[in-house]
Amino acid sequence: LVRKKHVLSRLQDALAWQALPVVQLLAPDERVCVHLIGTLFGMLHTVEDSGALDLLVEVLVRLVVELKSEQYLRCILNESQKELCKATMRSSLPTFTLLGKLADAIPGFADLLVVEHSNLVDHLLVGLVYPNEGIKAAVCYLYGKLYSSSVGTERLSAHFEERLGSLFLNTLGCAQTKELQVNCLGLLKELLKSDHFVSILMNNSKTEEETENPDFLEGENPLPLVLKKLLLTRDEMLQAASSHCMAAVLVHSPSRYAPAFIHADVPEFLFECLLCKNEILIWSVYCCLLLLTEERLFFSKCHTVYGIESLVRSLQDVLQMNNVELHKQGLLLFTEILKRQPAEIKLFTNRGVCIEAIDVLMETVNCPVLEVSAEAVRAVASFLRKDHLSSPPVPYEELQKLLEAILKRCADLSPPQSSKRHAGDLLFSVSQSHPANRNPGRVPQRQGPFLLNTLESFRNACRLAVEFQGDFMAQENAFTAPNSESKDTLSNFSEFLLRICDSLCIPMVLSYLERAVSLSVLEVFISTLDLLFTVVPHMRNKFSKKLASSSFIQLTLELKARFCSVQSNPVLNQTCSSFLCNLCLNLYSAIEKRRTSQEGKSGEREKFIQQEMSELLQKGLPQLNYTIAESLLLLSETPEPFSLDQSLCSHQHCFTLLLYFAYTLGDRFVPDAELFLAMRNFLLSAQDRGDCPPPHILRAALYLLAVCQDKGKALDLRSLCTIRRILDNLPDLSSVYVHCPLLLKFFLRYPELMGRFGHQVLQLWFSWEDSKQTEPEEPDFGMSDQLNSGSPLLAILKSNSSILLILLDLVCSSSEEVAWKVLMTLRTFLEINEDVLVCDLLRSRFLQILQQLLVESSSATLQANRNLPVLLSLLFLVQLRSKGMRELDSTDFKLLHQVSNLCGKCRPRDTGLLQPSLNFLYWSLHQTTPCSQQRAVAVLLSNVSLLELLQKVLECTWLRSPPSGPAYLSSEDALLCSGWLLFASLLLYQHRYNTEVHQTLSLDLTEVLNAVIFRNKKPILLLVSIMQFLRVALRQNFSSSLLVMVGQNTEQGATQPQPSSLQDAALHPLATQQVFLLVVSLQNLLVHKDLLLSQAVVACLETLVEYL
Repeated sequence: LVRKKHVLSRLQDALAWQALPVVQLLAPDERVCVHLIGTLFGMLHTVEDSGALDLLVEVLVRLVVELKSEQYLRCILNESQKELCKATMRSSLPTFTLLGKLADAIPGFADLLVVEHSNLVDHLLVGLVYPNEGIKAAVCYLYGKLYSSSVGTERLSAHFEERLGSLFLNTLGCAQTKELQVNCLGLLKELLKSDHFVSILMNNSKTEEETENPDFLEGENPLPLVLKKLLLTRDEMLQAASSHCMAAVLVHSPSRYAPAFIHADVPEFLFECLLCKNEILIWSVYCCLLLLTEERLFFSKCHTVYGIESLVRSLQDVLQMNNVELHKQGLLLFTEILKRQPAEIKLFTNRGVCIEAIDVLMETVNCPVLEVSAEAVRAVASFLRKDHLSSPPVPYEELQKLLEAILKRCADLSPPQSSKRHAGDLLFSVSQSHPANRNPGRVPQRQGPFLLNTLESFRNACRLAVEFQGDFMAQENAFTAPNSESKDTLSNFSEFLLRICDSLCIPMVLSYLERAVSLSVLEVFISTLDLLFTVVPHMRNKFSKKLASSSFIQLTLELKARFCSVQSNPVLNQTCSSFLCNLCLNLYSAIEKRRTSQEGKSGEREKFIQQEMSELLQKGLPQLNYTIAESLLLLSETPEPFSLDQSLCSHQHCFTLLLYFAYTLGDRFVPDAELFLAMRNFLLSAQDRGDCPPPHILRAALYLLAVCQDKGKALDLRSLCTIRRILDNLPDLSSVYVHCPLLLKFFLRYPELMGRFGHQVLQLWFSWEDSKQTEPEEPDFGMSDQLNSGSPLLAILKSNSSILLILLDLVCSSSEEVAWKVLMTLRTFLEINEDVLVCDLLRSRFLQILQQLLVESSSATLQANRNLPVLLSLLFLVQLRSKGMRELDSTDFKLLHQVSNLCGKCRPRDTGLLQPSLNFLYWSLHQTTPCSQQRAVAVLLSNVSLLELLQKVLECTWLRSPPSGPAYLSSEDALLCSGWLLFASLLLYQHRYNTEVHQTLSLDLTEVLNAVIFRNKKPILLLVSIMQFLRVALRQNFSSSLLVMVGQNTEQGATQPQPSSLQDAALHPLATQQVFLLVVSLQNLLVHKDLLLSQAVVACLETLVEYL
């Protein structure tokens, strides 16, 4: 035996290293070769040593391979036939082993065996039932080689169906040794390549009802149970082979074969196999499970619920491996499970697993390999479903991070933007977006699908937020500690979606659309924007305004015209139409909300109009697929007489509304001159056919006419008459009013419109004027640059002063609120326009208004009327505008009488009323001729209540506590200044004209002097006013019938003070000490660098010297 093994070893080396000389030596003589082969073959059955047998088999295979002649193959087959016929099955193992090795080494050997020596196959069946697993393993190996060839598969098909099938399954099911199990699985792998054999192995002859019955699995080791048994082993190679065979079965028809594996609970064990580190096993299981997801039973039997944790943990482990294909396959399986999981069966019953899943998705989204990241984004799109995330508390913060990572990952794929682009900037690229007009090299091919999946993920997140709005448990974090605020709320998540869409999503999509136009991207993008309107309901109006101001109305119209004409792309058309409809309704709701709150009316009518507008837009927008130029022409068309088709009218109204909402937000995408002409023709056409547009359409048309007026020609008489007739038919002009300076200017520009509607329009203007203060962050609709500074009415007033008469009528006929706004506007107008001569026009009207206000207000409600101070200020401003001295007429004296009576009804603290009133009285005394002046003084001095009030006001000079801060002129100080100046004037002119006095004023001289001597931070103007009084009193030697000076030493009941010395008696009512103090104080005041104060001090010193 040793010598034989030595010779075999040497022969093996010679064939391995010097095959050519050996072949050249043997090949010429066939008898030698046949004898050598026969000798070696005979030794197979005489030698029992396993090592020698292995050498013999290897030498024989190598020798036959090197000789390259079918003669020797037939020789071996003949000898094998003889040996198997005469020998016992126990000694047939070497023969089966040799045949298997030859079939493996020589490609045509299996065909030769099946075609010319088919009777050998019968011996294989015998070997398969022999109770020796070594023989069974060799037979299975040889069978595997026979069925690996197409000839063998065809010739042995009936053999398998009739004899081998059940025997093979039994052998596989009962195999104990790994060698037999591996060889059986190898044969099974070859058999599973044929659909016919798969059908036989899976007992497909049974009906579908029987296959759905789990009882059919009981029997003679059906294939699912056999493969399941292999999964239960601890051998990862067998597990991988088993799962691979399952996948090979399922790939033929998942719907036919998956139920058998599912009823056998195979998925449960497949998921268990994922908890390993073997990449081949994991790949095989992923493939098998992926095929099982195509069968609904896989989900209804809750296998996914059982295995989702194993899958997530597997993905966590797989991501640590450097196998990109394995990453992609695992994510693909995860995506399919997430997508196909029935909504009624909750997938994530454990919040911890859900968080782990988000972590896995986050890690894969940030993967540098684009294919892995793209698959992760698809998984996120399927993950963002309410039934996947409905277990409270919902992990909103984790979802925010995940979405932000996806959007940033997608943004990284696009080239950097030079600047932030407007949606309107895309219109040229959209109009030129035909494939023939684009350079494919400029389009980032890899970003398109990634962007599409990113948008789908974001859209699903928005849909998730909307669905959670109706779920109370999902709105707040149920596990938040008491007295603490949680950021993990639906409200924060929804606002995040809106914020990141504005800052990242929209710019990214617009950047992509600059280089390529994808209909699928556009459809998802527009539908996402449409969905965002309901994500944060309280911000939808602001979001709609931002979209409209960013040219999205223009963009969507261009998309519809470019891609949706001639009934093409119906999905995109419907999406764009729905978006435009909701955008317009939101903008209308924002306007009407403001209108309703301003007018204080019920919103029922607005709801009806909104419903009518919604029906119009839903019906008309899908058919409005024209270019901008075509739509403008459409506005000028007139339908055929007696035509029942309302589509033209519907299209005109829809396009008018779209233009209106775009223009109110500054998106002026149509040339103003063309739009002005189109809207004019639209109104003329409507009037010609006897059709009056609904108020909301008419409002839009008038607004567009107004904003385009500056670029268009003036309306002719026919157009103005048409507009007037249409407006005359309206029950209320407010239904077509828009609070816009340009609309106000439009109505006041044409006398035909101003005369008929000016009063109503101005009243509406002032009714709305302060509503903008409720929303300071939002600009007024249609506010142009030239009218945006200050009140826009001021510029109109300067060019057309006849409007002042309408404003004065409004003061009389409108509410107190509107009247106050009118008066404030007039005051501002007079303050900034000194060259406007409107005194005579306004004075008589002011008297009428003042009389009306005084009649309507009692003395108790005077102080509550805020219009009176404004009116009195206006009266004083009108007085200041009068140039030169003039005679006072009856109107002036009536005004003087009314104002003086009004002052008598006031209290000293009513500074708002008294300040302009005293100024008016003071100026009336100084701005007239001596004759009128004498009469005016008599009127004022006859008013006892006025003089009593004046004394109270003057006494407040020393009764008020001194200010703690710098000497600023407060409203109380200003009133004191006016009081002292008016009293000084009355004192002067009473003395000059010797007017009769009905009431004297008494002042404490000591307090008056102390007010100048001990200034106590008094304002300069107040000091000047008091010194003006002192000058008048000194010139009159303190002797006046209007004034009684009371000294500090005057006793109660005494009529004159008692001087303390001869000097005091000579200076009476002054005291020497007071004169010295006054002189020193006036000298000190000269130090101040104030011209007015210095002039007053010098004049006072001069008068004092004269007195002394």
